Amino acid sequence: MRGLWAASVANTDWPSKPGLSADAQYAELAGILDMAARNRLNAVFLQVRPAADAFWPSPCEPWSKYLTGTQGRDPGWDPLGTAVEEAHRRGLQLHAWCNPYRISTDDRLDALHPAHPARRNPDWVVRHGGRLYYDPGVPEVREHVVESVLDAVGRYPLDGLHFDDYFYPYPVKGQRFDDDASYDAHGGGLGRSAWRRRNVDLLVEEVHDRVRRTRPEAVFGVSPFGVWRNRSADPAGSETTAGVQAYDDLYADVRRWIREGWVDYVAPQLYWQIGFAAADYRVLVDWWARQVDGTGVRLYVGEAVYRAGDPSQSAAWQDPAELSRHLDLCGRHPQVGGNIHYNATAVHRDRLKAFSRLVRDHYAQAAPAS
Repeated sequence: MRGLWAASVANTDWPSKPGLSADAQYAELAGILDMAARNRLNAVFLQVRPAADAFWPSPCEPWSKYLTGTQGRDPGWDPLGTAVEEAHRRGLQLHAWCNPYRISTDDRLDALHPAHPARRNPDWVVRHGGRLYYDPGVPEVREHVVESVLDAVGRYPLDGLHFDDYFYPYPVKGQRFDDDASYDAHGGGLGRSAWRRRNVDLLVEEVHDRVRRTRPEAVFGVSPFGVWRNRSADPAGSETTAGVQAYDDLYADVRRWIREGWVDYVAPQLYWQIGFAAADYRVLVDWWARQVDGTGVRLYVGEAVYRAGDPSQSAAWQDPAELSRHLDLCGRHPQVGGNIHYNATAVHRDRLKAFSRLVRDHYAQAAPAS
């Protein structure tokens, strides 16, 4: 795996801004795919459901505002369908990257399209940290999310369906995620944390099962926060002291998903440098390698290209060899099947020529066939 994440939320990577013409949006997309091929990558993970919306003509959710500037407005072309066709023409895999629960990056329900499912079902919605989220504890939410993402899988010859690290939202100081109503209705006697993890487990298991039945040749995988649990919280955890833990804070029991075979691959976001005290890249690659060993679940390591050369980052990220050293280390673990790089803009910017060095050191030969 030599992957590239291309994010659409807040127009991070593509389109560069809302309201571009269809031709301009296509040209930018083609530029990202060309860049991936030029760097001898073999897969693009394109964010096509960034906020309970769609980059294809979905019957479940409105067109994304990140295309036209107005949610629900037809952009005049089919971005996802075109992306699949153009990626395959270049010998690239195309994975549809979806965010399961985020509705909006602000908290105005009335700003959503009038036909948006969240407007029609306000009891599905939780305001938290200035944003809107679907409540994972509502069974109808799970049904809706599954149908929404599976529409893309059924409609296009995708190589995969991809979830990122956002399940229950990241903690916000001084705030709690208010799911009292759904917990009272559906908690079933479980403690709240166990119940939240069960909600996410059910989603992941069902999506995996539906992908298998809908498009058997496609894969389903998740890119979780890089620390499942610190060893101080669980003997099975990693020798880290991270302030956030996927299991405890995002209610994402990724270790269980691996053991149960509910994911085809896992791509933990190991966005720290080698030797970082709280979450050492070396320690975490070893920990994740041990989790997938013997399971049949593939491991791809997520790389923070965006940190290389960023003057706000630590000294390690001012060394153009840091990223290349990451892949050296991954190569010593046979369980690591490749890497996925965040993000398209950072790869294009190529600060310190760090990504160019990585390509020279590790991708000198043509990418494996997709």
